[in-house]
Amino acid sequence: MQEHPAGTASDPEHRGPSRRAVLLGGTAAALGAAGAYAERERLARAWWRWSGMTEPRVEGEVDHPGAEWIPASSRNLRRASRPRDYAIDRVVIHMPEATYPITLRVFQDPSHGAATHYVLRSEDGHVAQLARELDVAYHAANRDYNERSIGIEHEGWAADPSYLTDVMYASSARLVAGICARHGIPVDREHIIGHNEVPEVARICPGPHWDWDRYLDLVRREREA
Repeated sequence: MQEHPAGTASDPEHRGPSRRAVLLGGTAAALGAAGAYAERERLARAWWRWSGMTEPRVEGEVDHPGAEWIPASSRNLRRASRPRDYAIDRVVIHMPEATYPITLRVFQDPSHGAATHYVLRSEDGHVAQLARELDVAYHAANRDYNERSIGIEHEGWAADPSYLTDVMYASSARLVAGICARHGIPVDREHIIGHNEVPEVARICPGPHWDWDRYLDLVRREREA
């Protein structure tokens, strides 16, 4: 799914009436009650466009300790300032139907149109971060879920359980426990889901061999550690 690139924003609170507030209020008054709400929503998502509202970035910085920064193509994600502009309340689990190196190459291809935030290697659980958690990665094939979630690919094929190694499960559980802690996401099956559970999406990943009971237990243990 293609989305238009967006920028990022810093928090304007405690600095008096912001340019965003003036813009939103004036537009709403001009439109009247009928169209005000829709226009406010549209403008609220575009307020980052004003100068001086870009979130500072550090090249190569990662959100998960120990992750390797291997950036996806900027065409496969949208710059944002989550959770200021979009609340994060979901983690989406994927399997790419490919090996780890091929998955990385695909997400670095600007013509592909998709990427996840993280990719895990099966043999040793190594974690690559391809997009900052601040940003919206195009991984869910659903705009709302892209904006509200963090996507994680696990090397392998949904029909082949041999890729679901103990070390990859453990590494993924540590990663997700950290994500849940950072964003206040409950560790349960409502908030940690498979790609096949995203509305209006026809997918099988992570597939029938993914052990959800085991996985959620590992995430809870890491979260409580």
